[in-house]
Amino acid sequence: MMTKQELQQHYQALWQQSLVKFEQHQFETDPLLTAKDDSRYGVTLLARPSEQIQQQIQHSLAELMQLEPAQYYYPASDLHLTVLSLISCYSGFALSQIDTAAYVELVQQVIKNTGPFRLHFQGITASPSCVLVQGFFDDQELNQLREQLRSAFGQSTLQHSIDQRYAIQTAHMTVLRFSQQPVNPELFLQKIKALASADFGTCLIEELELVGNDWYQRQQNTVLLKRLRLG
Repeated sequence: MMTKQELQQHYQALWQQSLVKFEQHQFETDPLLTAKDDSRYGVTLLARPSEQIQQQIQHSLAELMQLEPAQYYYPASDLHLTVLSLISCYSGFALSQIDTAAYVELVQQVIKNTGPFRLHFQGITASPSCVLVQGFFDDQELNQLREQLRSAFGQSTLQHSIDQRYAIQTAHMTVLRFSQQPVNPELFLQKIKALASADFGTCLIEELELVGNDWYQRQQNTVLLKRLRLG
């Protein structure tokens, strides 16, 4: 379980590694961003930031959007924090293949003793393929919830692929993906460095969403299975 300081160190390490690549004009582009036949689908438990934070992020990205309009920017409706990816997106998966009610019931059982938790979004970090807003939490509510979900699904017979790609420990939100090499990489870098300490605000997460989703969490492809109140 990561402490706030460990989270900061983790984000910083990601940032430094990505910065080295960006400075060499090595931006990892995603060829599937515009693919019409991308059928990757999965099931995720997620949290949405407050409207105020969504607006603050959109406002902060406005200059980048003017500078690099061809990149993929997450609209406010798609901004999310992954609590846990229950079934990581893969081609050929459909909600009709699982008993969605059983997933809702199990998640409800686990979260009934979890209270609301506060998240603070400040600064950005990056991977070679995307830009992320850093999220921080003061208490261990989110970490404990993740551990309880891992345990519950591990003991169940329900299909899941929790932690198969990586064990999620952070509270970041993806806000930009590279669909092509930046036209003006130097200026682009200058702009994202300026957001390194931007404060996007704090919000109280009082409900979670269990959803069927595509790889990019696009609103038009998202199916809300259940909205779950915390506490």
